[in-house]
Amino acid sequence: MTDAVKYRREFSRWIILMTLNNSRPLGVSETIVLTVVRAEFPDMSRDELRRELDYLRDRGLATIKQPPDGSAWHCDLTRYGIDIAEYTVDVAPGIARPEKYW
Repeated sequence: MTDAVKYRREFSRWIILMTLNNSRPLGVSETIVLTVVRAEFPDMSRDELRRELDYLRDRGLATIKQPPDGSAWHCDLTRYGIDIAEYTVDVAPGIARPEKYW
């Protein structure tokens, strides 16, 4: 695995967390999240986004509602995801959260 692949994966997770944090308290459709992530990574696919959303859900940082008809997922942060986004707790490896500078 190259450093570029690792950077893309971990930084896209951070962008997703920030997008979900800014969408609180309503949450947001994966379509909106994908649009935001594509500002940094224009070639991001829906499958790649879903893989990173699934990672965040498995870590207990996000919730995902998956409609049975296969339409767009609806995502939101958990309490722990909010704490990560707001720098109130340490972040484990796997998410490229920038260092707090304030």
